[in-house]
Amino acid sequence: MASKEINQEDPQLSKEELATRRAEITEFYKDNIPHLEVQADYEMLLSAIEKARAERMQAQMFMAQQYAEQNKDGAVAPDSDEAKAFKDAMESAASKIK
Repeated sequence: MASKEINQEDPQLSKEELATRRAEITEFYKDNIPHLEVQADYEMLLSAIEKARAERMQAQMFMAQQYAEQNKDGAVAPDSDEAKAFKDAMESAASKIK
């Protein structure tokens, strides 16, 4: 049954009809090449942007890790004069906002 359906949908073409059909298909592809080139440029630009974003994110993560390690080693003790001065300054600023 399936072979009969295929034969009905795909009739035998003469040599002239095949040549005409090939020419139409070739013209169709040639007409679409400029559009595909623009799309390829667009995709390349998107790829470059995504790569730059990934590299920036990686650099930010590296910097954050370095900062965290630095703070871990040289962290300010919560009961130090420096920490108390910071806390007082934050409370003073918060009271001025209210």
